[in-house]
Amino acid sequence: MSFGQIVRRSAAVVALLWALGFVWFAIVLPQPAADTQTDAIVVPTGGGGRIDRGLELLREDKAQAMFVAGVDREVRPPEFAEGFGVEEALMECCVTLDFVSVDTKSNAREAAKWLEEKEFRSVRLVTSDWHIRRTALDLERATGGKVVILEDAVPTDPTFGMLFLEYHKLLARRLAALWE
Repeated sequence: MSFGQIVRRSAAVVALLWALGFVWFAIVLPQPAADTQTDAIVVPTGGGGRIDRGLELLREDKAQAMFVAGVDREVRPPEFAEGFGVEEALMECCVTLDFVSVDTKSNAREAAKWLEEKEFRSVRLVTSDWHIRRTALDLERATGGKVVILEDAVPTDPTFGMLFLEYHKLLARRLAALWE
């Protein structure tokens, strides 16, 4: 077998694995989690239904506190509370808004700091179904595996483009992890 044949066959195998991985990623989207208790809830902003789901779980006493990562710096806590119908007492005791993080990776870093500060050992991660795999990976790495993460996916209707982009972001994160 010539070097050229080896290269072509290897490229074909890589392309097939990439395609099968994408099909799996796009078809087998994560689902909402079971009715399980955790110490805390982490909700990255950016998608419809995420914050509402987190607040619903908080009100059902499925966790002690909720961290909302990546809140726009222009939003003040009273505006947030009014926009999502959060009672003042719940806001004061149990909801922490993060104005520092700006992307998925920094969401995970800030959430990990908060989890460590509060000494929480389990967290329910609430985000969109297409986004949860990468978010969970980033949070796992940011906490150093010291926190049990329950993935709670909010069902969406993602476009092909969203899935395509997110698949490649996840692949890039996984590849980067190999070299760290």
